[in-house]
Order: sequence, then structure tokens, then C-alpha cells
Amino acid sequence: MARYDFTTPRLFVEDALAPDAAIALDAARTNYVKNVMRLGQGATVLVFNGRDGEWRARTDALAKKSASLVAEECLRPQEPLPDLVYLFAPLKHARLDYMVQKAVEMGAGRLAPVYTQHTQASRINLERMRANVVEAAEQCGVIAVPAVDDPLKLDRLLDGWAAREPGRRLVFCDEGAAIANPVEALARLGPGPLALLIGPEGGFSNEERAALAAHEAVTAISLGPRILRADTAAVAALAVLQSALGDWR
Repeated sequence: MARYDFTTPRLFVEDALAPDAAIALDAARTNYVKNVMRLGQGATVLVFNGRDGEWRARTDALAKKSASLVAEECLRPQEPLPDLVYLFAPLKHARLDYMVQKAVEMGAGRLAPVYTQHTQASRINLERMRANVVEAAEQCGVIAVPAVDDPLKLDRLLDGWAAREPGRRLVFCDEGAAIANPVEALARLGPGPLALLIGPEGGFSNEERAALAAHEAVTAISLGPRILRADTAAVAALAVLQSALGDWR
């Protein structure tokens, strides 16, 4: 039997999930159930809230502008969030949406925007980020919904790293890394919690690169001889990290 059911509609909900629990849908989810999926009375929907596992539910009350579900059976117990922190310099609009969605798909457990000297986007919409996290989780069978942290400047991130993330190694992508093979560089780290930092389109400044290189918790890895766009680098780096030290092994 397949691990996930990708044929039944999936919805993230805020309500607590338990047998016979009533789930009132907001306007967006009501529209999805009634007008996008065109579900009728008694149709099956999979629901999750990031706390109580994944449940089979049925449509119950379908009114003109509202809808509700009833939870019936827990199909998957709640999974813990992956212990991988994904830090990134914000991009603009659609490319940021893409990066956030791919990070969720690739197993990030927490997402944190980091402002650098060359960051292109001066403002970031955290609610939009969280909506993209939920959308990726709904589409990919994820039931442990990653958290989204408030933005930090890179210097503050590094200064407070030991207190904020004790024992966690910070991996960042640098075309000037001493070891050309990223798998070899990661293999030298050994076990322990990890974070991955992706820089902006213009790369890290010389001062930032020096600060990263001097930090005791930081390891630089190369992503090969080609210069990648930031959103491409994110996917490549997450794949390397998961293959070498993460949950792909």
C-alpha cells in the first residue's frame, strides 16, 4: 500500500482533531471544497493540523457560503518536525514562493529569513510565507508543518548563534569553499543538528564571507563549478545535505 493517499483532497485546518470532531472551514477552504473540488455531502477529505496526525473526514454541512467537516478516523499519527533549519536571504515574489515550497518538500523543519548586505527584497510577507508552507504540506503529504521565524540580520544571527542554536552546525554555500566536493565536506561534520544558509542573488559580501568563515559553528560547502540562482541553489543544497547527513540515508 502506498504511504500517502494523493487522490483524496487534503486540507490543513486549525481545529483539534478527534473522533467526531466538527471542523468549521473558513471562506478559502469552503471555496476549495465546494467550487474547486466540487465535493458533495458526505465526500471524503483528508485533514491535518500539524498536531494530531492526519485524519479522514467527511463533508457535513454545505451551505452557500460555509461548510464543515466531521473527523472520522486517524490514518497517520503525528510525525515530529525534521530537525533541519533552513535559513535564506529573501527573494522577490514568485521566486520566494518557489523557494519556500521546495524547502518544505525537501524536509526543512523550520524556515528563517536572513537579511544580508546584498539581499534584494527589503520587506517580506511572513503570512504569505506561511501560506506557501501550508500549501506545500497539503500537496506533498507532509503533516508536520514547518515553523516560519521572524527575519534576522546576518550579523545578529551569527552573534547569537551559540545561545539560540546550541550544538547546531551552520552550513553555507560558498563557491570559494576549500573542499570542492560538498559530500566530502559534509562527511567531516559527523552527527548532530544542522542548519543550512542560502545567500542572496548577489552572493555574500566579503565582510560577511569573512565573518562566516571565522565562526566556529560554520562549515562552507561548494555546489560545483556553476553559478546557481538562489532558488536553484536552495534545492541543490538541500538535496546534498539530505543525501549526505539527512533523512535520505
